[in-house]
Amino acid sequence: MYRIKTFNKISPVGLNKFDPELYTVSDDEPCADGILVRSAKLLDYEFPSSLLAIARAGVGVNNIPLDRCSEAGIPVFNTPGANANAVKELVLCAMLMGSRDVDGSIRWVRDQVASGVDVTTVVEKGKSAFIGPEIYRKTLGVIGLGAIGSLVANIAIALGMDVYGYDPFLSVDAALRLDRHIHVVKDINELYKRADYITIHIHFTNKTKAMINADAISNMKRGVRFINLARGEIVDDDAMLAALDTGKVAAYITDFPNNRIVQAPHVIAMPHLGASTPESEQNCAAMAVDELRDYLENGNIRNSVNLPDASLERSGVMRMCILHRNVPAMLASITALFAKDNVNVENMSNRTRGDYAYAIVDLGTRIDHSVVEDVKRLPNIIRVRVIA
Repeated sequence: MYRIKTFNKISPVGLNKFDPELYTVSDDEPCADGILVRSAKLLDYEFPSSLLAIARAGVGVNNIPLDRCSEAGIPVFNTPGANANAVKELVLCAMLMGSRDVDGSIRWVRDQVASGVDVTTVVEKGKSAFIGPEIYRKTLGVIGLGAIGSLVANIAIALGMDVYGYDPFLSVDAALRLDRHIHVVKDINELYKRADYITIHIHFTNKTKAMINADAISNMKRGVRFINLARGEIVDDDAMLAALDTGKVAAYITDFPNNRIVQAPHVIAMPHLGASTPESEQNCAAMAVDELRDYLENGNIRNSVNLPDASLERSGVMRMCILHRNVPAMLASITALFAKDNVNVENMSNRTRGDYAYAIVDLGTRIDHSVVEDVKRLPNIIRVRVIA
């Protein structure tokens, strides 16, 4: 039996994919083989020695200690694309709210009623304070053309916008998803100088921290409306507040409020609503469970954020999964041990990612405990699993 510990509430659409004959699922399991988590912070959580993998039902993994997981041989999975449609729809909402000040106009109407005014007598005069441009035939800049950014870019084309996209790591698959009318630029400043609206869809890393700073904003069109549903830290708050104060940025719509930014004029702040739809939560849970099951049952790694992705169709009678450091001659050392014990290798795959490598080896004969121990004792081995 595999033991799964859940943090947060995980959709039953995902949990029901666990075979009850193979899995037990609980939120108080002390010796878990796998963890399912959404936003709960695991940064200081003491992992049991039994833990094999963590699946995050969502994209962001800043609540998980990735370096510690890598050193312990624990792959961390996320679910790219599972919440993409939900975020895409909220971007459209953000563009419209940023243009027409829908939020401010609704508050104004309520304030009139609360003050005792007959609102029907003042709406025609009052509405002039909330006039804003249409998005039709305006230019949208999309920074990051992955699962979410590509959907946003395509729907903006359908709405009659001119779209510029920037992504220095654009994959072939992502490129094929893009409408042919989207202008993909190699220089982000070309996007900045053309866009009436900018939306950002990139991961938060040390390199992207405060990427939208005073220099970046200085290259944008005056009156640009900026949408951040990616991560709050990607935008330099000081630079954004200064730009809002001068009118360089007409509106800032963010899904990551803090007490300072919320109180500034021309800011629309939402409480991290990007993936908050029942459909998104179901999609993320189902994808996270599939990834976790495939690793536990087959040793395949898909959508890992810290270790190499690797998968192999099952063959042979036993499978050995070996996480090791990415140094020369590791495979030669491993296969030499198999040859010494007359173990035939039916098939194998080895993938690398930075300092780490992951080998899946299908064996044509059964091995005993001593062979496994021999592999574990090799230098630079991090973790070894055997799946019958």
